[in-house]
Amino acid sequence: MLRVFLVEDESIIRETLRDTVPWSQYGYSFAGEAGDGEMALPLIRQVKPDVLITDIRMPFMDGLALSELVSREFPEMKIVIISGYDDFEYARQAINIGVDRYLLKPITKKALLNALEELKEKIEGERANRSHLAQFHREAEEYEQYTRRVFFERVVAGQLSVQEIYESAAKLDIDLRAQCYTIAFFSVLPEPAGSAEAYSEPGARLRDALLEHFLKYPEYILLRWNLTTYAVLLKGETAQMEELTRRCVDAVRSQYALHAPEQNWYVAAGRPTQRLSALPACFEEVSRLWACRYILPRQHVLTADTVSFLTGTGSDCQLDQLDAGKVDPAILSGVMQSASAQEIPSFVDEYIRNVEEALSSKPFCQYLMLSVRFTAARFAAALGVNQREAFAPLTCLELVGRNVTAADLRGYLSAILLRIVELRDQASSSQFRSLLKQAVAYIDSHFAEESLSLNQVAREVNISANYLSAVFSQEMGATFTEYVTSKRMDRAKELLRTTDKRSGEVAAAVGYRDPHYFSFLFKKTQGCTPRDYRGGGKRP
Repeated sequence: MLRVFLVEDESIIRETLRDTVPWSQYGYSFAGEAGDGEMALPLIRQVKPDVLITDIRMPFMDGLALSELVSREFPEMKIVIISGYDDFEYARQAINIGVDRYLLKPITKKALLNALEELKEKIEGERANRSHLAQFHREAEEYEQYTRRVFFERVVAGQLSVQEIYESAAKLDIDLRAQCYTIAFFSVLPEPAGSAEAYSEPGARLRDALLEHFLKYPEYILLRWNLTTYAVLLKGETAQMEELTRRCVDAVRSQYALHAPEQNWYVAAGRPTQRLSALPACFEEVSRLWACRYILPRQHVLTADTVSFLTGTGSDCQLDQLDAGKVDPAILSGVMQSASAQEIPSFVDEYIRNVEEALSSKPFCQYLMLSVRFTAARFAAALGVNQREAFAPLTCLELVGRNVTAADLRGYLSAILLRIVELRDQASSSQFRSLLKQAVAYIDSHFAEESLSLNQVAREVNISANYLSAVFSQEMGATFTEYVTSKRMDRAKELLRTTDKRSGEVAAAVGYRDPHYFSFLFKKTQGCTPRDYRGGGKRP
């Protein structure tokens, strides 16, 4: 039922309309009444009706003033003006305010009912469109819309001016209006090196729960960053940022506790900034913090405060005061197993800074270089690559035995780690290409089924939904949902061209239960309605 509120200073007219109009028969409930605009306004704010019917001439606050306030505060509310004055100036003002109907007194029941029917149809149409648009955005965002990641990469690389950021965001339906921003990373279940993780229901539920949480709130703009990591752009009032970050951390902690309590989880969050132009610096800080999860595997929340001792300048101390855990080979093994190539520079910076107090010792520097080399050799052997082949492209090995600087060490570690990551990714590429081929074949055979989902396809080819989602967009240049939608639209166009099926039948034939959503999606993706397409409005 839609709610209607009546404002009329003449009590006889108000009571007659209230008591004689069959509101419920036309899909309305009578939500309240008032004798003037001043008395009406607080009641309207309380009940929030769908339709406001108001006289134009009233004491204290007239209908035009009331309509102007209401349309500004409740832009979706429909307004019907009742006037005893057939005056163009009143009508002009009402149009400028955005009034939906202008009825002249003496008002007939038929005229009012006709207006109510038209408004009901309009409201329901607008709500359906909003619902369809929200569903479209959920589906597009749920599977890490590829274009969003490209946009985000350009923002954090400093490649866009502030004006270009806003323009590009508008094209992608991303609302960036806020007083303050920051960036956070959070982890999804890690993948083992060189192979795809098998499908698991807990893993799928964890991923779906995390995505559902972050997609619920407009303060979070979510996108995939790499295979095991999502990035979130947090936006809001300056005073909100601490709370938004806390909620981000709590969401990840609670979902891991519920779905994967045995797994380590991590969240890294940068310091807030009031400038979009400062996001590259914020991203650089978050990347450094994120790299610290390898150095501090038990530190789940990574911020400037929680890892401050890592990001300081260090202090002079003797070698025997160095914590041996800082150079545990397991740290390097973890990086080789799961870090992306983009993460290596940040990790190496933090790793070197973490042992900076010992770099004046030549034996320590030699130990560090040999430790990295031997750890890398063992990892390469596990991939089936011998040491000579693994290190053949590297020129940094000649540094072993020499006096080295922190910059030398940084280059040495980076070169070896990047080489191992390259070998690891090469070893896994043939496997995931085969799995992706199976996944695409399954989608091509089942895209017309309404129940088709990412989890269903991942289960069919026995890889984690997170892994499939990541490699799908990486290799196909489109997300899972974008690919399925494209297949469905192509089939729909074929049916529209070659059969006499009605639009609802076409919708059902390509996997959409709701014909209205199908029509909305068809127009959104193809630029015209199914009916217009059938009539030749747009053809490939």
